[in-house]
Amino acid sequence: MKEILKKVRNYEVRIRKAITSQMQGDFHSIFKGSGLEFDDVRTYQYGDDVRTIDWNVSAKGHGTFVKTFKEEKEQSVFFLLDVSGSQQIGSSDRQKIDVSKEVTAVLSLAAIKENSQVGLICFTDQQELYVKPGKGQKHSYQIISSIFNLKPKSKKTNISEALKNALNLIKKKSIIILISDFMDEGYEQKLKAMARTHDLIVLDISDKSEKKLPNLGIVPMYDKESGKTIWVNSSPLGMFRKKVEERVRNNRLDLKKISARNQINYLEIDTKEDYVPKLIKLFTVRNKTLKSIR
Repeated sequence: MKEILKKVRNYEVRIRKAITSQMQGDFHSIFKGSGLEFDDVRTYQYGDDVRTIDWNVSAKGHGTFVKTFKEEKEQSVFFLLDVSGSQQIGSSDRQKIDVSKEVTAVLSLAAIKENSQVGLICFTDQQELYVKPGKGQKHSYQIISSIFNLKPKSKKTNISEALKNALNLIKKKSIIILISDFMDEGYEQKLKAMARTHDLIVLDISDKSEKKLPNLGIVPMYDKESGKTIWVNSSPLGMFRKKVEERVRNNRLDLKKISARNQINYLEIDTKEDYVPKLIKLFTVRNKTLKSIR
């Protein structure tokens, strides 16, 4: 555990320092959400952002009104971590689940350093772990220890059910960081609902072996979620290979499109790459975008 903590602390320091430098002193938090909550309405004035117009109030015919907001006193960050069997893909020392846990640990440390309330839900096709929101160094160690010591009861995936449970559980508007390989179907509506209710970040964990299967001829393949072994043709001309590669490619493309349409911050992370620069870029863009909206 000491080695894990040392590693994630180094990553966390790199992320915080790099973003601080790139924001040139205007850096507040890599987890800065809208930072605002609804307060009241007032009459529209020249120069007001049209996006703040309250159309329901304005429709009553007494003039045009805009929403006013006040600063949120405390930011809540929730991690939804997929720990299903499909995450156990990759090299023996660098599987998708390893990267997923590492990223969760790094970002939870960073969030707690910013004095955010941080919570965690680990899921398969059921809720495997729930850590209620908390603050402070002791809480960050609890989250990291829970992640790396977790032994899931199930290997299957149900992202839709995980999102549904999270929507019922998390009442206050929060930053939600969903970390998964998204090897599932039928979760799109719940993903959109989550984006409407909360500030959603999607971290899509991938491995090169999924995108291009090795040419090994006819080989046995073990499905970690179903627990079954099947014989498949992995040659370039084999239909199985084409179907798998096409499915992975299309799933990722669909997820990117849904994210773009629903103001979801999307980032793909491959198991073989250094993810720190990509996270730096993601949060730098988030802060600049949210500042411009405000």
